[in-house]
Amino acid sequence: MHIRKATRTDSKAIAELLLTAMETIVYEFIGVADYNEALAFLEHFTKQQNNQYSYQNCYVVENEHQVIAAINCYDGACLASLRQSIQQYINSHYNSTLNPEDETEPGEIYIDSFAVIKSEQGKGIGAMLLKFIIQTYVYKQHNILGLLVEEHNPKAENLYINLGFKIVGTRCLVGKRLKHLQYTA
Repeated sequence: MHIRKATRTDSKAIAELLLTAMETIVYEFIGVADYNEALAFLEHFTKQQNNQYSYQNCYVVENEHQVIAAINCYDGACLASLRQSIQQYINSHYNSTLNPEDETEPGEIYIDSFAVIKSEQGKGIGAMLLKFIIQTYVYKQHNILGLLVEEHNPKAENLYINLGFKIVGTRCLVGKRLKHLQYTA
């Protein structure tokens, strides 16, 4: 099992994992609660460059040539430019004028989404991946990490708190109230 930077060939696996993490939010983005449509939407963007869901912004955990976990993170200062093509796509393909709130801000590397495939959950893979991201972005590059967690997801919140994240506030994203956590050195 090893962690590596994602490649374009990982796009389908990344899209499936990201959808696991943010299914209802994607439904809000595209305006339909359809798993296959949401997966197609995410896969379109995970295989493209220069957008918030691009494989370029992902790391994966691979075990025996299978992607079993993925994490998507990027510089919060780049959110507007990374979201631009997604917003245009939503407007033209889904006839929507949804303009989601900013989920991050300049000054933090934002963990947009991460997930572990169901059969591998509970084995410490998520914690391992988060520790890798903390080491890479906080201790090697001297950044602040940020993420959002749903208010009613104590399992995920406890994982983040146990790893050293601190609650710094709340945010709203497409009608959901979320806790904003950060990790600093």
